[in-house]
Amino acid sequence: MSADAAVLRPWLAAALVVLSFSVHAQAPDAARAEPVFATVGETVITRVEYEAAVAAAVRGRFYHGRAPEADVAKLRRDVGERMIDEVVLLGEAGRRGIAPDAAAVQRRLDALEARYGGQKDWASVREQILPRARARAEDESTLARLEAVVRQVPAPTDTDVADYYRRNAEKFTEPEQIRVSLVLLKIDPSSPRATWEAAKVDAGALADSLRGGADFAAVARARSGDPSAAKGGDLGYLHRGMLPDDAQKALDAATPGAIVGPVVMLEGVAVFRLDERKAARLQPLDASRARARDLLQRERSELAWTDLIAQLRRDHPAIVDESAYSPAPVASPRAAVSTGP
Repeated sequence: MSADAAVLRPWLAAALVVLSFSVHAQAPDAARAEPVFATVGETVITRVEYEAAVAAAVRGRFYHGRAPEADVAKLRRDVGERMIDEVVLLGEAGRRGIAPDAAAVQRRLDALEARYGGQKDWASVREQILPRARARAEDESTLARLEAVVRQVPAPTDTDVADYYRRNAEKFTEPEQIRVSLVLLKIDPSSPRATWEAAKVDAGALADSLRGGADFAAVARARSGDPSAAKGGDLGYLHRGMLPDDAQKALDAATPGAIVGPVVMLEGVAVFRLDERKAARLQPLDASRARARDLLQRERSELAWTDLIAQLRRDHPAIVDESAYSPAPVASPRAAVSTGP
């Protein structure tokens, strides 16, 4: 970064960090004076480039606070892996004769000029930023074109779709649903223990009354603090995960018509009635065919892309300084550059 860039406003400092990495080959001799993060064939990724990319990733993911150490360690590895992937993928694009979309690249540059052109410092650093922006835009356009080509897998046949449907029945199965009614004795979570204990006793008496034949809907309208009270406590059909764990566990053991509770929940103490249980149901193939075809096409597309990356990584192994992956403190882009008054 130039001396001029060292006193830029925050907007421009952030822009420089985001544009700091492009994988256009830097010969080993040219990078020999700088610490090296990774070497992939004839391409060298310097530690400076790597740390700049990490700083940009940290800014994007943990903008409002300091990240946990484990999260930073994972992010550092993810950034490094992604940079190496880009090197081998751009090499593959070159072998296939895939070039960037010149019009798309120009649109990116025009957008950059439109966004920052009116800023006070833009004229002094424009010639520094635009080449980086062009290189990055060309890389991203080339990678997008390569990915589009690789993901163009043949459409699955009807036989393929039927086989996928049979092997993945869980994807086409409607989960079990239960219809439930609720009486909620609502309590402020910060209430003293005595208040909660009294509510449990009250709910227990209500449950006994309901088991003895009291009208559930009438009790719900009179006593429940839940919005469902207006409908006699009817919560409608629910699937697993929509109720708190303790309530779900109690209802799992119940049969239709049973009164369940008291159950202590965050909002208060509840009494449920299990009104109906709908068993899980496998949708027929004819009703699932379009979705099965789409899912299979997506899986094959994803597999083609990930298989290509894995093969390229095997064919072009990287030499990596693993010490870079330790969760060392990473300055944010704003902290890394003096922004002046």
